[in-house]
Amino acid sequence: MYVADSRASTPDAPASADGAVRPPAGRRRVAVAPTVLALGTVSLITDVSSEMVTAVLPLYLVAGLGLSPLGFGLLDGIYNGFSALVRLVGGHLADRGGGRHKWVAGLGYGISAACKPLLLLAHSLTPIGLILAADRTGKGLRTAPRDALISLSSTPDTRGRAFGVHRAMDTAGALLGPLVAFLILRTTVDGYDAVFTVSFCVAVVGILVLVLFVPGSSSAPTIEKAVRPTLRAALGLLRHRDLRRITICALLLGLATVSDSFVFLLLQQRLDVPDRWFALLPLGTAAAFLLLAVPLGRLADRVGARRVFLAGHGALLLAYGILLSSWHGTALPYAVLLLHGGFYAATDGVLMAEASDSVPEALRSSGLALVQTGQALARFACSLGFGAAWTLWGDRTALLASTVALAVCAGCCSLALRPAREGTS
Repeated sequence: MYVADSRASTPDAPASADGAVRPPAGRRRVAVAPTVLALGTVSLITDVSSEMVTAVLPLYLVAGLGLSPLGFGLLDGIYNGFSALVRLVGGHLADRGGGRHKWVAGLGYGISAACKPLLLLAHSLTPIGLILAADRTGKGLRTAPRDALISLSSTPDTRGRAFGVHRAMDTAGALLGPLVAFLILRTTVDGYDAVFTVSFCVAVVGILVLVLFVPGSSSAPTIEKAVRPTLRAALGLLRHRDLRRITICALLLGLATVSDSFVFLLLQQRLDVPDRWFALLPLGTAAAFLLLAVPLGRLADRVGARRVFLAGHGALLLAYGILLSSWHGTALPYAVLLLHGGFYAATDGVLMAEASDSVPEALRSSGLALVQTGQALARFACSLGFGAAWTLWGDRTALLASTVALAVCAGCCSLALRPAREGTS
């Protein structure tokens, strides 16, 4: 009943110097591995669940519970950045077990699912913060092992496409989640409670798909058996110049990346969007992400992931510029959401594909967790800072400061991510 790993289906495929399995000459290469499709299905279902909550959470907290922008910034920072504290743990546990990527990821999915019904009982800042922290703990545990499975089941020249396909499926769930939340809010009396309940049920379905259809272990490394998956070895990966530069750049850019929720709140204020339509704003970002993830993933395989990654931040800068401008045309929300979704399509999976090439197989999950941790901690700090700046100076000044910071960081990273000279490490 399990979907076979693509490597198992080609036992005679030769291994390259980096341990990746490539199909023999003359054999047609499969576009993406079955493992990628199975994990994409899990992510699709899980994102329907999580994005149902994410779509209504800003309005629920700010309009429903009356939190200030600073208070919301704190909770949003917890929601998006707390997982950084456990990503290294999840990556290490998956690598240490040699074949526990699926089960560590499953534990993370289970923790997040269990948090959904608890939101029904929380009505103040402290319990909601604790629940969101637990939910992000689950996300932190599952993200690196899941991405490691995608990377290990793909060859270096198809990783961009593999991550693009996975992120496209993941984003299909992000597209459906807000739509389901919107329909529930429109058709039920206790709308928020109904959203949290349905979200839990959908999350359980995602866990079942993971258990039944994702292979129980990843392919064991063959070339790099001498590399022991210890925490010291994982942190030692930062001695490699490529991974160190990627991690630092992800951290710097994350410090100036305004949270999605704040972008949607800014759009709502600019356009005077009624509360009942607020849950539909993430649909624009998700639709653009869905349409662009695979094409940009393939482009990253052809022209280089670093170029696509930096271009994605250029799109985000343009979106911020539009929000700061005096433009009031009807195309304003479509332009902002298209650029916002394009940013994610050009950076999310592309960053993991690029980092994978700098990490040995035995430490793949831990190495990807290092990059994700730096980025998540930076975005946590940005949420706190942006919420405080909004409270003190207003939304426009806060966004202007973030735009300038992002432009400076992007310029520095474009220099840092230039191809290294041969022979450097």
